[in-house]
Amino acid sequence: MAAAVVDQVPSSERLVPGSVNIAIASWPASANISEEATDALTIASEIITSFNQSLERQDYAAIADLFIDDGYWKDQLSLTWDFRTAKGKGKIIEILQGGHHLVNVAIDQSPPNQGPQVVGLRYDGSVRGIQLFTTITTKFGSGQGVVRLVQESSRWKIWTFFTSMTKLKGYEEAVGSNRPRGVTHGEQTRRMNWLDRRQADSNFENSEPDVLIIGAGQAGLSVHARLKMLNVSTLTIDRADEVGDAWRNRYHQLVIHDPVWYDHLPYLKFPDFWPVFAPKDKLADFLKAYAHMLELNVWTKTDLESSTWDDEKKQWTVVLKRRRNDGSTETRTFHPKHIIQATGHSGKKNYPEFKGMANFKGDVLCHSSEFRGAKKDANGRKAVVIGSCNSSLDIAQDYYENGYDVTIIQRSSTMVITSDSVLKLILGSAYYEGGPPVEQSDLLSWSLPQEVSKAMHADVNTLQQVHDRETLEGLNKAGFKTDRGPMNCGLFFKYLQRGGGYYIDVGTSQLIIDGKVKVKHGQGIDEILSNSIRLDDGTELQADEIICATGYQNMITTTEMIFGADVASKVGNIWGFDEEGETRVMWRRSGHPGLWLHGGNLAMCRYFSRLVALQIQAQLEGLAP
Repeated sequence: MAAAVVDQVPSSERLVPGSVNIAIASWPASANISEEATDALTIASEIITSFNQSLERQDYAAIADLFIDDGYWKDQLSLTWDFRTAKGKGKIIEILQGGHHLVNVAIDQSPPNQGPQVVGLRYDGSVRGIQLFTTITTKFGSGQGVVRLVQESSRWKIWTFFTSMTKLKGYEEAVGSNRPRGVTHGEQTRRMNWLDRRQADSNFENSEPDVLIIGAGQAGLSVHARLKMLNVSTLTIDRADEVGDAWRNRYHQLVIHDPVWYDHLPYLKFPDFWPVFAPKDKLADFLKAYAHMLELNVWTKTDLESSTWDDEKKQWTVVLKRRRNDGSTETRTFHPKHIIQATGHSGKKNYPEFKGMANFKGDVLCHSSEFRGAKKDANGRKAVVIGSCNSSLDIAQDYYENGYDVTIIQRSSTMVITSDSVLKLILGSAYYEGGPPVEQSDLLSWSLPQEVSKAMHADVNTLQQVHDRETLEGLNKAGFKTDRGPMNCGLFFKYLQRGGGYYIDVGTSQLIIDGKVKVKHGQGIDEILSNSIRLDDGTELQADEIICATGYQNMITTTEMIFGADVASKVGNIWGFDEEGETRVMWRRSGHPGLWLHGGNLAMCRYFSRLVALQIQAQLEGLAP
C-alpha cells in the first residue's frame, strides 16, 4: 500500500518522508537602481547602525521594521544554539523575544570583500539591490554574515539577513599565529620525539577521547579535522581496512561528478595539478593522506561492539574491537561525551526482494554498492540495470564500453543535467577555476534562505532546459523520461529534498539517444527468471548480469543498526527540510543527547564540519546546554 501511495506522487516531487516541500520565494520589486548614483556604503551603514541601536535597546519591533514584509533572517548559532530561518516581521520578533546571544553586527570591508556594492540579486540581473558582508559578535564568539538590501517605496530595507558564528571566544583554532611550536627547547628528561608522542596520542595510551566519530570518509575526516584544530580529543573509527575504502571499493569506473574547486576539504586543499574530476581511487588515496597529514587519530578495522548512554553522567560507554595487522584483536572501552555518526547521508542499501531471485542462474545479481565493474571484452553478454540515476547510468556506460548488450529499467522519471550545465549554471557564479576562496563562496551560497535559493534554482533550471535541450529531447524521444525536479527547481533541490533521483550526464545520455543503451520505461519487475527478467507488462529481458541500482534508505536505518531502536526513535527521519527550510537533524542536535549526524558531499562536509565542531565544543566547555 505504501509503495502505491508513493507511486501516485510524481518522481519530480517525491521527498524524504516527513520533509516539507518549501515554497519558492517571491522576488522583491526591483527599482531602477543606478550603481553610480547609489551610495551603497552610506545606505548600508545607516541600516546597520539602526539595527545595532535597536538590538541594544531590545527593540525587536524596530529591528523587524528594517525588513521588507516577507524578508528573511537566516541564522547559524549566533542567535541560538541551532539553525533557524525566520520569514516575515512577526517571526523575526518571535525568535528574538525567545532569547538570543547576538551582540553586534558590523560591515566587513576587509579583503577579499569589497564593502557594500550594488549587485544583481536575481540570476538574470532583473532584481538589483545592495549586498554587504558583515562581521558579528555574540556573547560566546564571533562570525560572519551577508545582508542583501532592496529598495521599497524609495526606502532601503533588508531582504535577507544572514548571521553565522564561526569562532568561540577563547577557543581559537590552532592555525596561523596559533599554530603549535612543535618542540620544547631546553632540558627535558624523558623527552619524547614527535613520533613517540604521535603513536601515544593515536593509541590513546593514557587518555580517552571526548568525541568518537563513526566513519572515516569525507564527513568523518572533515569534522575530525575541525575538532583537532579546536584541541578537542577525538577518535575516528571505521570497519574498513584503510581510510578511503568507502570510495575505493565502489564500482570500477566511478569518477566524482563535482569539480575540484568545489570539493576542497578544510585546512588542506587539493593541489593545483589535481584533475577537475577525481577518479574514486585517487580521491580515496587523498583522504588517506589527509588523515595522515593532519595527524587525525583514525582506527581502521575497528567495530563498535556496543554503546550505551548514561543520562546522569552525560556520556557514552562504548566498546571497540580493533583488528591489528598481525591478526590479533584489541578490545577497548571508552567514555566519550559525544558521538558523531558520519556514515554517509544515506542509510542501508535499498535492495528489493523480487520474486524468483533465488532461481537466477546468471553470473551477477547484486546491489550497485557491490558492483565492481564490467567484465572485459564481454562480446554481447546481456546486462540489465534496474534504476535510472547516477549509479545506474554510470554502470550502464561501463557495461556498454566493455561490449555488453545493456538495458536500463526506468520506472518513473529522472532529473537529468549535463556536467557542463553543472559547471556553468549551478556552480559557475560562485565556484570556478581561479574563483574566490571557497570560504567566501561558501558564505555567499549558504547565506541564502532555502526559499530564496529555490527561487534562484528555478531560474537556473529554466536556463538549463535551454542549454541541455538537445540532450533532454533526445532522451525523451528514446523512451527515457526526464523531469525538472521539485517545483521545476532542478538538481540541487532534488538532492536536498529527496537525496537522489537525478543523473549528472557524463556520457550515458548520448548512448541512450543513439540506441546503444536500451531503455524500458514505466515497468516494474514481475519476476526474476533463471536467465532473464519478466516485467509487469509480460516482456522478458535476457540477462547474464543484473544490477539493482535502487538507491539507499534513510540514514536513520544506519542509526538504528548502530545504536538500536530506542536511540533511533529519538532522532527521527534525516534530510529534507523542516518548516523553516532548515535541513532536518543533520549538523544539528539530533534529538538524542550526545549524538550528532554529519554527512553530504565534500563541499557540504567542508562547510558544516565547522558548525558541528563548534556546537560540540560549546557543550564540552559548558557554554551551550
